Amino acid sequence: MKFENVTIEKEANILFEGNITSRSILFEDGSRKTLGIMLPGEYELNSIHEEIMEIKRGELEVMLPAQEWKKVVGPSTFNVPANSKFKLRVHSLIDYCASFIKY
Repeated sequence: MKFENVTIEKEANILFEGNITSRSILFEDGSRKTLGIMLPGEYELNSIHEEIMEIKRGELEVMLPAQEWKKVVGPSTFNVPANSKFKLRVHSLIDYCASFIKY
């Protein structure tokens, strides 16, 4: 996948002492994506907007609200509901792209 006519924020988004890092990409239409990596570990994240998590490479388990743990092996995608918390068990280095859906 190739993105054109975008603005990239130079400052990294750093979570969990550097175990999750990403860079934000802003598009002309106002939409936003992040490209990043996750190191092995267990994490709980919050989502304000609905997200499409595209796992490019790696293996993890995700627990979305009111659901059981689900195994995800890249390449694969899953959706995160808006205004929710979700848990991750990252088993190997994850290369991901998160797309944020605003209504």
